Amino acid sequence: MRIRSTRIFICGTFIPAVIETENSKITQTHPYDSAYDADFGDLRIVPGFIDVHCHGAYGFDTNYADPAGLRKWTEGIVHEGVTALLATTLTQSKDVLLKAVRNVRDVMDEGYSGAEILGIHFEGPYLDLKYKGAQPPEAIVPPSVEEFREYQDACDGRIRIITLAPEHDPDFALTRYASTHGTIVSMGHSNTTFETALLAVANGASSITHTYNAMSPFSHREQGLAGTALRLSDLYSEIICDCNHSTAEALHIFFQSKSRNKAVMISDALMCKGYEPGSRFLFGGHEIEIYPDGSAHLVEEKNLAGSTLRINEGLRNLVEKALVPFDIALNSCTINPAAMLGVDDRKGKICAGYDADIVVLDDAYEPVCVLARGIRQF
Repeated sequence: MRIRSTRIFICGTFIPAVIETENSKITQTHPYDSAYDADFGDLRIVPGFIDVHCHGAYGFDTNYADPAGLRKWTEGIVHEGVTALLATTLTQSKDVLLKAVRNVRDVMDEGYSGAEILGIHFEGPYLDLKYKGAQPPEAIVPPSVEEFREYQDACDGRIRIITLAPEHDPDFALTRYASTHGTIVSMGHSNTTFETALLAVANGASSITHTYNAMSPFSHREQGLAGTALRLSDLYSEIICDCNHSTAEALHIFFQSKSRNKAVMISDALMCKGYEPGSRFLFGGHEIEIYPDGSAHLVEEKNLAGSTLRINEGLRNLVEKALVPFDIALNSCTINPAAMLGVDDRKGKICAGYDADIVVLDDAYEPVCVLARGIRQF
């Protein structure tokens, strides 16, 4: 297949060109006047989006361990331009989490369509109670290397990221084990000091989970985990770009502080994505409700529980509201998460030999065509 546009995103700029794909790969990029099968005029053609922190959508949650729900999710999420994701768990009992990770393993092994599942983001249960956010407090437990190995064994090593509170990890034992056995350690849901966070980084932590949210805050006398994300420009840091979890101004400050290669946009989307405001669901055994602005809140405590953000809308928020340059904003949902996961040799940019994950965006940032591993989704 050959697709053409006057604006194809290549290495930080737009050029007129024709992209050729065969099977699942990009095979070549041709001059604009070459033969083509589909002409998208002056619409922007960009790499497929990658969401490394998303719990579910369309009524499915990763913890539900429902293979049909997981397949429905990967098929539906391409409509927002997401062509790869990490299925993300949340804190619950050991039995629930074991079933959840096994389900992801089974679906990955047995086959599915749509966005590629790159593995699992294991959020909790090794978190701080004060900054638990919407994570169920009754299931939070101390970090354990032995227990984490059980989870990894249950899914054949598919856990790619673990979120934990480093101050509760004695001698940084789990941090060191996970980071030296192929799992990214991301600090989150944490009351850590800046100094302890630095020690965690020195022991293998390499990312921060949903910066600003569910963590010790920044102040001019105590930097906390939020300040760690801003100070360590070369540390990967997630950010929810719905303008609810963080204001547009806070997003702007974050992107000014981070290296252009280390900011990672996430949705932190829940099973309620795709439903109308007022809809209610169970999240980790606790009821949540969608508010009119698209955010999800615990019904009893009222605090934020997650989002219903579509990644293409996050890109629009960054560019149009937070005034982040387009190329930097796009990096945060394409090449940066790919590099963090170590798949930037095949995902995250439009280049010969890379997976044919391609999104055509209209001027309102809505996808009008998506290819996921070379298969046109719509």
